[in-house]
Amino acid sequence: MLAALVVALLPLPATTTSAQAADASRAAGSAVTVTGKKGKYDDFSSLEVTVHQTEQLRAQGVRVSWTGAKPTETGFRHNYLQLMQCWGDDPAGPRREQCQFGGSGLTSGGGWTSLRQIDGAPDPAETQYVGNGQGESYVPFHPANGDAPTTGSRDWTYFGSLDTNEEPYGITHADGTGEFTFPMYTDQEADQLGCGAPVKQGSTVKGRSCWLVIVPRGDHDVDGTAGGAATPLLSSPLTASNWAQRMVVPLDFLPVGNSCPADRAERRVTGSELVTDAMSSWQPALCSAPGGARFAFSQSGEGGARDTISRPAAGAPGLAFTVDPVEAPADGPGVVHAPVAVSGLAVGFFVELPDAGQLTSMRLTPRLLAKLLTSSYQKDVTRSRREIPEHVKGNPPSLFHDPEFQEINPEFKDWGPTSLPPMSLMVQLANTDTTRMAWQWLRSDREAREFLSGTADPWGTKVNPFFANIGLATDESVSDFPKADPTRTTVTIDGATLEYGTTDVAPYVQDMHDGALRTRRGNNLETTTPAAGSNGSPAKLVNTPPLPGERMVLALVDAASAARYGLQTAALRNADGAFVTPTTGALLAGVATMKESPVPGVLGTDPGAAKGSAYPLTSLVYAAGYTNTPAADRKDYAGLVRYAVGAGQASGVSPGQLPPGYAPLPASLRTQARAAADRLQNAREAGEDGDSAGTGGSGGGDGAQSGGSEGGGSTAGLDGGAGASGAATGGGDPAADPDADASPDASATPPDPDKQNVAESGGLTPSTVLGIIRWVLLGVLVAGGLAALSGPVLLRLSARKSGPGSPGVI
Repeated sequence: MLAALVVALLPLPATTTSAQAADASRAAGSAVTVTGKKGKYDDFSSLEVTVHQTEQLRAQGVRVSWTGAKPTETGFRHNYLQLMQCWGDDPAGPRREQCQFGGSGLTSGGGWTSLRQIDGAPDPAETQYVGNGQGESYVPFHPANGDAPTTGSRDWTYFGSLDTNEEPYGITHADGTGEFTFPMYTDQEADQLGCGAPVKQGSTVKGRSCWLVIVPRGDHDVDGTAGGAATPLLSSPLTASNWAQRMVVPLDFLPVGNSCPADRAERRVTGSELVTDAMSSWQPALCSAPGGARFAFSQSGEGGARDTISRPAAGAPGLAFTVDPVEAPADGPGVVHAPVAVSGLAVGFFVELPDAGQLTSMRLTPRLLAKLLTSSYQKDVTRSRREIPEHVKGNPPSLFHDPEFQEINPEFKDWGPTSLPPMSLMVQLANTDTTRMAWQWLRSDREAREFLSGTADPWGTKVNPFFANIGLATDESVSDFPKADPTRTTVTIDGATLEYGTTDVAPYVQDMHDGALRTRRGNNLETTTPAAGSNGSPAKLVNTPPLPGERMVLALVDAASAARYGLQTAALRNADGAFVTPTTGALLAGVATMKESPVPGVLGTDPGAAKGSAYPLTSLVYAAGYTNTPAADRKDYAGLVRYAVGAGQASGVSPGQLPPGYAPLPASLRTQARAAADRLQNAREAGEDGDSAGTGGSGGGDGAQSGGSEGGGSTAGLDGGAGASGAATGGGDPAADPDADASPDASATPPDPDKQNVAESGGLTPSTVLGIIRWVLLGVLVAGGLAALSGPVLLRLSARKSGPGSPGVI
């Protein structure tokens, strides 16, 4: 009985394997702290810098924080940190020629420096690079790929102000602390560094390692000159004296590119950017299993992806990721939909307030987003402070000057500057389902809808009139972000007249990942600054990198890209008036408010229904496949779905896991997806034609999903836990396919931990087995207790019935 009680009270074991747990914690536990040292002129021995992730890195943002530093003065002239990414195979660390620094064009005090330039007084310790006879000293950059080194301080062959990831000014606050999110580059973003390039080590492929170098700067320059208010530091961190103070942190990168063996069958997949980060994680895991397919994913607009499935052509992808469902024509192939990922849109931002550090939170209403998307602020139309176009002259200069914004973001109540750098919202040019969802959200809000229709807000701000009559308030088919204002601003330099428009003030981004990266860099790449021509070239408009402390960039991005680059995300006001950020819980709550789409069994976005803790711009991504592709293709596509909703839903940064920015699928949707995978794989073998357009949900008939077309439908079991066990384990239904193996098919995908546990326990997961044992032992415990209590009672009753003279009494 005591043993039964002890076992009954033991916690259930986790279904995650120990290897998975180790992989999941590896990156989280890879923080490294390094300490500064005393220099010739400044003492950095109290400085401690922590790089919060150093393993399993990809192209991403990495948090760097520090303590024990001297505060940075106003103007950023002294006391700051300089950070750079470097390559190098020497275990002791990189050489200065291997570091990407000098391309930003910034020096303290707002001046300019040349690439890797060593300005100002000469460094007494510098003996290697002492000038080229023209008064120029520079450290040449040697690229990792073995190409020729740079030949001068203005050699922009490998990186420059538009694409460097260096941080010239890591600002320290009054309490001696600082923090910065550093954008790490891989071989794909910067092949001159080569970080993460595949390197074969025995039978495994590793990513090439790299380094993060931190150079602290104090009050003195390399010649001992003490800094003053008017005397900024002018020397490069790469000059010998400053380089001697460097702090070096090794970086371990995941291999980049598709390392799947070329002899594997290739299966083409296309579709929504919302699943790009997830697919980049799932692909290597899918390929690593014996016989696993080689999935070639191409990101595309969801509309084109739907056309690929509804009107398939020879050689076209057989599986597409989409948010809105595929409505297949009646005479076309059957279509199966399987939910695979929960994510959403987010307004990511990187905003530095002068003398106050980075902004960590922001609230936005639908009407504020409508103002940003319609170029209704003065600085969204022109950067000129003197010639404001009449049609926006009565509106605020920027979002941060808007009384509506200041009312819900009181830190901007006393905001005054009007000549600050870009504050426009970056968006992508493509037509997408998520863009349509954003406009759907704005139309669902009365204030935003009325603003888009031409009604001024309570403070007098009106929509840019060029956007008032293009149907944004009523047209449900809008799926792009138009830049309808044709205004051109004229500037003159060296006698040349130049013009720029709204697409130069806030250029489109290639995709949402690009928008997140530009935001992380703090530069939207606007080209509005006139530059004189040189060497016979004409004058032109160029990008001017914002100065430290004045970087203010916003972008509409996917939640996964925002998380990847460590962006802050705005809290959006939902239908209940609550301001919600895209956390895991808020995304799952958003799924719960979705309604059934025109295709039965498939949920559709309904941002206006988001209430309580629900995030309004939540998206549910479906994998849609048609059923007349070859059987081998459908088997592999079904394997992808099963992996995606099985092991692929374990959150983490290891290959095969669900990256940050996604919420694990609810159990009911996993069950639906597994059933859909079975239908996709077995449709033709079973003699079926597959799902018609009217039953595109395929798998919804298992009863897992409730709600529906009555509005405000819900999804049962929104717990984000492990998927259902038992019948929905995937691998094909033997009853439907006599030739199918009854065990899960390991040849198509790597083992799913859920399925592996089922197989090893005779159809029950470990938690189910122990759960049954618990109830049995609890039953034994209760029965034993009752027996123990009933013994004396039965004896007493027996004595009463067996008095003197009674039969049987001796």
